[in-house]
Amino acid sequence: MIHYKDQPVVLKNGKPHAATKAESAAREKTMAYSILKAHNVSDNMENLRLRFDALISHDITYVGIIQTARASGLTEFPVQYAMTNCHNSLCAVGGTINADDHMFGLSAAKKYGGIFVPPNLSVIHSYAREELAGCGKMILGSDSHTRYGALGTLAIGEGGPELVKQLLKNTYDIAAPEVVLCYVTGKPRRGVGPHDVALALVKEGFANGNVKNKILEFVGPGIKHLSADYRNGVDVMTTESTCLSTIWETDGETAEFLRAHGRPQAYQKLAPENGAYYDAIMTIELDKVECMIALPFHPSNVYSIREFIERADELLGKVEEEAKANFPKVNVDLKSKIRPDGVYADQGIIAGCAGGLFDNIIEASEILADKSTGNGEFSLSVYPTSVPVSLALTRADATETLVRAGAVMKPSFCGPCFGAGDVPANNGFSIRHTTRNFPNREGSKPGEGQLAYIALMDARSIAATAANGGRLTPATDVVYRKRRIRYRYDRSTYEKRVYNGFGKADPSVDLVFGPNIADWPKIYPLTDNVLVELSAVIRDPVTTTDELIPSGETSSYRSNPLRLAEFALSRRAPDYVGRSKAVAKLETARRAGEAPDAIKSLLGKIGDADALLKTTAYGSCVFANKPGDGSAREQAASSQRVLGGSANICYEYATKRYRSNCINWGILPFTLPAGASFDYAVGDHVFVPDVKKAIEEKRDTLSAVAIRADGSTDAITLNLPPLTDDEREILLQGCLMNFYAANAGK
Repeated sequence: MIHYKDQPVVLKNGKPHAATKAESAAREKTMAYSILKAHNVSDNMENLRLRFDALISHDITYVGIIQTARASGLTEFPVQYAMTNCHNSLCAVGGTINADDHMFGLSAAKKYGGIFVPPNLSVIHSYAREELAGCGKMILGSDSHTRYGALGTLAIGEGGPELVKQLLKNTYDIAAPEVVLCYVTGKPRRGVGPHDVALALVKEGFANGNVKNKILEFVGPGIKHLSADYRNGVDVMTTESTCLSTIWETDGETAEFLRAHGRPQAYQKLAPENGAYYDAIMTIELDKVECMIALPFHPSNVYSIREFIERADELLGKVEEEAKANFPKVNVDLKSKIRPDGVYADQGIIAGCAGGLFDNIIEASEILADKSTGNGEFSLSVYPTSVPVSLALTRADATETLVRAGAVMKPSFCGPCFGAGDVPANNGFSIRHTTRNFPNREGSKPGEGQLAYIALMDARSIAATAANGGRLTPATDVVYRKRRIRYRYDRSTYEKRVYNGFGKADPSVDLVFGPNIADWPKIYPLTDNVLVELSAVIRDPVTTTDELIPSGETSSYRSNPLRLAEFALSRRAPDYVGRSKAVAKLETARRAGEAPDAIKSLLGKIGDADALLKTTAYGSCVFANKPGDGSAREQAASSQRVLGGSANICYEYATKRYRSNCINWGILPFTLPAGASFDYAVGDHVFVPDVKKAIEEKRDTLSAVAIRADGSTDAITLNLPPLTDDEREILLQGCLMNFYAANAGK
C-alpha cells in the first residue's frame, strides 16, 4: 500500500533505482532543490536563507504577528500577506474580542498593504490555493497545514515569529533538508478518497520519525489519475507526518486548476530532471489503498476500516486505556459504540482545508442521494472550504441533495478542526474528514470530566456511514454513481468583499485596537547563568502543541499574551501556571535588587549565592520527552515565555517549527544526550552555568547541575543542537523582538 525505505534512490527514465551516496550531487536535479535555490538569497545551498513570495495567516495568529512586527519596526508589508478570518469567526467567548481582532486586521491591511478576507468567506488554505499558489513559488504560513505542493508551490507552516522575519525583509534560515521521493503508482478504487491515502501516508511517514523535517517530492504515473482536489486533499495532511514541506510534479490537471481560478500564468511544468537523487523513498500504490480510519488520539493511529470493525473491542479498549491514563476524571465508555451489527458513530463532520473540498462534497452527496442520515443520535455537518466552493456545490445540486438527506450545511469555518463548533456530547464518537484527532480537538474538557473521541475518515466513508444511520461503513462497500463534475470557480464574492491592499500601504491609517489586544510584556536579555525550576514534567512519548496551549475556547485570547498564558498546559499540568507565576515573582524581586531566600538557598548549593544572584536569572522550565507535535502556533512557546519560562528540556523536539518558536521567544531549547536518564520531578531545579558564554562560543554541549527537592545535586549534560548565528543572537538578546530592536538601523 504505502512503504517507506530509508535508502537513497535516483529517478532514471521515470523509475526509481537504488543509488549510492556518491551520486548525491544529483540532488540538484530535484524539484525541491530548484525551488529552494531560486528563493535562497545566499550562495550557500547547505545553509539556506530563504525569502518567500507570499505569506498567509488566520485570526488566531495575525494580531500577534503584526504586534511583534510593529514593535520591531514594520512600515509596510513587502510581499503579499493574506489574513483570513476562519478560526475566530464565532464570537462565542469573550464578548466582542474576536470581532475586535477582525477590525484590527482590516485596519492593518489598509495601513501596511495587506489582504483581508472577512469571516466565513474562506478557510486559510482554500484562499491560498485559490488566489496565491503558483508553480515554483514559496509560501510561508502561520498555520501548520500550510501545504500547497500539489499546485507546484513549496509551502511551509511555521510559528508567527518566522513570518515577522519575512515582514521585516529578513530570511527563513534552515539547513538544506533531505528530500524523500514519494513514488505514486496505480489508481484509487471507487470509494477510496484522498483522506484514505493521506492517513496511510501519515501512518508510514510518522513512524520512527521517518520523514521528520524532510521534503516529500511526489512523482510517478499514478498522479495522472488524481484530480487537483484529490492531490490537495492528500497534500494538506502530510503535515501530520512531521515533514517540512511537499512538492508535486505538475501536469495538465494543475494547469486546468490554475486556469479555472483565473490565473493561467501561474502554471509551469515542474518535474525532476532525469537522474535526480533522493535521500529515501516512499512508494504509494494507490490501487492497494483501502478505506482508512485514524483512531483517537493521533492521525497516525491508523487501520483500515474493515480491520478496525473486526478488532473493535481490542482497539477501542486501547483507546479507553489511554484515556483513563491521561484523564483520570473522565468516565470512559467508548466500547458502548459496539453493537451486534457493527460500530456506531454519533456524529459525522466534513470540513476545513482537508474535508471541505469540492470533489469530496460532490462524491459525499452522490453516496447520500435519496438516502437519509436518520433521526437518531447520528448527525452530519458539512462545511465547504470557501464561498466559491459553496456556490459551485449549489449549482451542481449537491447542496440540495445533502440537505434532503439530513445533513446540515454550514459556512466556511475551521472550528471543527480545533474545537470550536459541533462539539460532541460527552463520550461522543465523532468521525471527521478534518486534519487532527488529538484530545480536546473536538472541544471537550477532559480536566473537567468530559471527553469526546474523534476518528479521522474520508468524506466518502463518512457519507456511507451516514447513509447507514451512523454504522461505520467503508465507502467501497456501497454502490453509487460517481461523476466528475468540473469545478466552476466564481471569484465575484472575493471581488466584492475581500480587501486587497497589496502595494497600497497607507501610513495615515490608524490601527483599530480592541480592549483585549495587548502589547508584549518586557522580555530581558539572557544572563550569564540560568537557574530553572521544573514547573512541569511530562513523560508522554509525544506532547502536542494542543497540550502546551489548548485550542478551542482559548482562541479568543490569542491577542492578549498574558490572558492567553493563563491556559498554558491547563489540560495536561494544571499547576504549571501557578508554579511559573511563583517563579516569575521571585525573579522580579531578584531584578529589583532583592535577595529572595528561595533563590539564595538554591544557589548556595552551587557556590557563592550572593555573587551568583547578580548573574543568574531564575525561570520556569518544562520537561517533556518529545514536545511540539501538531500546530504551528507560536503561542505554545510565547505563553511559557510571558510566564517567565527560560528553558525547555527534552530528548528531541517533535517538529522544527516548535523548536524555532522556542528560540524566537528566547526559550533555551535544551536536549538531553541519547540514552541519558532524567528522573527529576516537578519542583526540582537545574542550574546552567556560563550559558551565555557557551552560546557566544557556539558550544553545543553544556555542563549543568540538577538540584533535587531534598537538596542533593547531580551533574548532568545538556545539549544545544546546532544554532544559526541569528538564532544564537536571538537567544542572547532574549527574544526576536529584542533582536530586531538591537539591530535597528544597522
